Amino acid sequence: MYSSATSPTPTTTRTALRPPTAAVGRPGPKQVPPPSRPAAPRAADGRSGDARGQAARTALGLRPAETAGPRVPGARIPAVRPGDGRLLRPPTRPGQPMTQERIDPSALQTPAVRAALAGVARICPAFTPRQVLREGSRHILVAGTIGRAPVVAKCLAPQAVRSEYFEQLVADFHHEVAVYRAFVRHRPPVRLPRLVAADHDRCVLVMERVPGRPAARERHPVNAPTPGEVRALLTAVRTLNLWRPPTDVFQPRLDYQLEIARYHSVGQLTDRDAGDLRGLLHGLGHGPLQLCHGDALLSNMLLAPSGPVLVDWEQAGWYLPGYDLAVLWSVLSGDTAARRQISQLAQSGGTMARDAFLVNLVLVLMREIRLYDVPGAGEEQRIMIRRLYDDAALARRAVRAAVGTR
Repeated sequence: MYSSATSPTPTTTRTALRPPTAAVGRPGPKQVPPPSRPAAPRAADGRSGDARGQAARTALGLRPAETAGPRVPGARIPAVRPGDGRLLRPPTRPGQPMTQERIDPSALQTPAVRAALAGVARICPAFTPRQVLREGSRHILVAGTIGRAPVVAKCLAPQAVRSEYFEQLVADFHHEVAVYRAFVRHRPPVRLPRLVAADHDRCVLVMERVPGRPAARERHPVNAPTPGEVRALLTAVRTLNLWRPPTDVFQPRLDYQLEIARYHSVGQLTDRDAGDLRGLLHGLGHGPLQLCHGDALLSNMLLAPSGPVLVDWEQAGWYLPGYDLAVLWSVLSGDTAARRQISQLAQSGGTMARDAFLVNLVLVLMREIRLYDVPGAGEEQRIMIRRLYDDAALARRAVRAAVGTR
């Protein structure tokens, strides 16, 4: 619950595949990002660059820069193809109660959990553990109570100490603690768990446990939330993005030039792709940044009775406008209506907001490809990889079209 986050026209060299199913045990990304893999080459489709760019912009729901006023009729994102495996798990109906989590007392006795609880006891002696929510290679989440108040303790897992990414994991944890402390002084206009206690040195965080269910339990869900839930989630994200706290409270979290150079160096971006992105960045150099959650996955959003609740703030900070929207667009490949809403929000701020969204979208999709395109992937994961490559090709063509209109 408290986690640590269009189908283009098929080309002639790659068979279009349907989105992956959402069965139990579905393969997902590794906890630690694996080495990057080169992006799959795009085949020629017989159309000019302008035609391909306009088609990409139409599929992304973006109108040309010179077009003002209402959205052009017919500029729709392609729908999901039939037979996408939705029968493997029936969607949750609105208002359906969340299934009770199974309580396993023996899980509280594992060495890793006992070590984590010892750290929690140092800052919260009254903490009574009730249930292990997650025991992973990065974090351990334990639900419990302090008196009658339900809380969740989040600790860095002992396995993380042996990871080659240990320093980065510690830095991210420290950043999340700092964000929660900043929210005590500067309350954001969105719902989030209240900070109870934190130990910066031992990487322990205790926060309020909010009743509710995750908007999705998978990074790339097939069964998206209902339209009403999607609207509520987008409203919460946009409310956060439009909030203007003091500029010294948060820091920029992404070096865009460095990210472009990194994906270019490993072959995920071509020379022209990198040049196009740098061209858009040059035009955005003096524009305002936007406070973003930074990991706006559906699994990091709870659907509570009082409304959406955002959790897991490790990546919160200043980004180019539309970063959270780009993350949501990348994982909602099975929901055409949701992607259309996101595209409309992305272009509502004008040309600069649209260009910033496109830069964010390309980099987010490059990251998702890097997470999923790993050796030994199963059939479902290969379908996911192919879909991500198709989305990335679509976004790159939209960037190329945006550069042509500047």
